[in-house]
Amino acid sequence: MREDVSLAILQSILNIQKGLVVIFDNEKIILANSAFKKFFAVSSLEQYREEFGPFVRNFVPHPSYFHADKIQNKSSWYDAILELQEIDRVVSMVTPSYEPHAFSVEIIKVEEYVVAIFDDITQTLIKRIMIENNANIDIKSGAYAKAYFLQIAQSYQDASLFNKKIISAILIKTDSNNDSSLKSFVANLKGMTRQDDMLIRWDDDSFLLLYLVDTAQNAKVMINKLNQVCTREGMGEIAYTLTQFVQNDGEGITAFIKRVED
Repeated sequence: MREDVSLAILQSILNIQKGLVVIFDNEKIILANSAFKKFFAVSSLEQYREEFGPFVRNFVPHPSYFHADKIQNKSSWYDAILELQEIDRVVSMVTPSYEPHAFSVEIIKVEEYVVAIFDDITQTLIKRIMIENNANIDIKSGAYAKAYFLQIAQSYQDASLFNKKIISAILIKTDSNNDSSLKSFVANLKGMTRQDDMLIRWDDDSFLLLYLVDTAQNAKVMINKLNQVCTREGMGEIAYTLTQFVQNDGEGITAFIKRVED
């Protein structure tokens, strides 16, 4: 069988794979499937090499994932990731439109060649986080528990930096600590917020709503939205006050929360 025919057959087999499949020769990509080219929005490997450079640069330097800074002794990235437990062989990469994805990585060595298979597990991780989050809910109100937020506060800060956002907070003071009334109040508040916003039971009669925004001006959109419910329709019998805070440049999450509390 001619070499060009064999290569065409191999390319066809790679292209039917859902994950990103890449073949390396000494860390240089020599073959990639259509899913890989679609993810990086390129039409050819030549275009990919011109726009992206060495492949290892694609790995987001996040502490939860494998990336270039975790490579030691000048080894290749695929040899370095093979030293990890299989469950830890996870990388994060972003599309050209800055959409982050998480991938589990499988490495197969065939003589001097390396086949890397990247399986998109973004939705799996999201589902796992949601399941874990359900165990960190304040039972009496249905909001997140304060202790849980304090545990993941730094991760929330990391997420804001990764997405080039700032954190905004709305302190919500209520006139009641009645459990049934608060559950209805929280349910209605959640109906007016986004899925990735965090509504936290801060103490008996107050809540903290945290959300990410691109500018301080846009942070006002949320509080304006909540203030429009001034008639308290759908909010139950509880009266409340809202106070907004926006993270300052260079202000860490701990200092920001302390400022909100004070």
